[in-house]
Amino acid sequence: MTYLSAQPQFTTSWDEICYPVNSVWLADLLPDYEIMATDKQQLIVGQPFRGTKTIFGIQSADYAIIPNILIKEVVDKLFSDYKLEIKYTSTGEFSINIIFPEQLSIGGEQLQRSMILTNSYNGKTPFSVQGKTLTAMLDGSGLPGTSMYRAVCQNGLMGWADSFSELPKYRSWLEDRGQGKEKKQGTNSNAIAKKDAVSRKIHQSRRQTPELFQEQLYELLAGQDYKSPTLTTTVYEHFQQKSFGRADEKLLKTLPIPVQLAKQAYERLKLEQRLLDQDSSYWLMYNAVNHALFNARSSLTLNDRYKLDEKVFHQLAASSLI
Repeated sequence: MTYLSAQPQFTTSWDEICYPVNSVWLADLLPDYEIMATDKQQLIVGQPFRGTKTIFGIQSADYAIIPNILIKEVVDKLFSDYKLEIKYTSTGEFSINIIFPEQLSIGGEQLQRSMILTNSYNGKTPFSVQGKTLTAMLDGSGLPGTSMYRAVCQNGLMGWADSFSELPKYRSWLEDRGQGKEKKQGTNSNAIAKKDAVSRKIHQSRRQTPELFQEQLYELLAGQDYKSPTLTTTVYEHFQQKSFGRADEKLLKTLPIPVQLAKQAYERLKLEQRLLDQDSSYWLMYNAVNHALFNARSSLTLNDRYKLDEKVFHQLAASSLI
């Protein structure tokens, strides 16, 4: 099924995304009908846009919504000093960037610590913390990394290398990846596919009550270290130090992103060179791609955009580290 084209919108207010959302059961809506499609039992209905009712998706009986208001309440309980920047789509997907005062210098720029949470009402983007789903964190198969915020183009940069303990291990993984021997914690493709299918509805089962979700999220966020240096920031430094010349323009064409987004990324790269009065670098190129991915109209879901961002990060890391 073709996914609707959407352009992420921007806001700094929880109010824009904390609108009412609830389930409407088909059996209640159509009491005189026998519903044979047992895998589709409930409509997910929200009221954004000044009360207009919007159907974001039709889900199975065990699908449970995570209203954004639940996330807001946990964040406000944990943190008092933060800024908020949100990318969201009219199709019911949300990337919530919580920005902290702590800063870190990359080259001549000051980046801020941040925390990126994703959620959706259409089931296309699983709830996640720093790229890790709630399911993965609770069963111990994945721990969230960090993220950084870059004010120049309002980029939320995910810590894609943070799952590696040290640079040599990450470099070795990149070499194996380039030779087609990529492995992640011993999982096989079938397991990954199965886990991805589960994570797409990690609003989990209906046993996941609002109270339980908030309790789990509070414990997970409270246990994170948002201040210590991370491996990803070390990779950022390598990006910043590696220049991007005319010969490297071919590399941009090989990145795993749609052609139109690659063109927009190249235009953004040139713009940032002028804005910052800097020579081009892998750092500017990565940020240009990130900007294009999360600001362009596309049929890509937010989850798809993050997956492409991760692939681009690793490909540029391989080119600058190996």
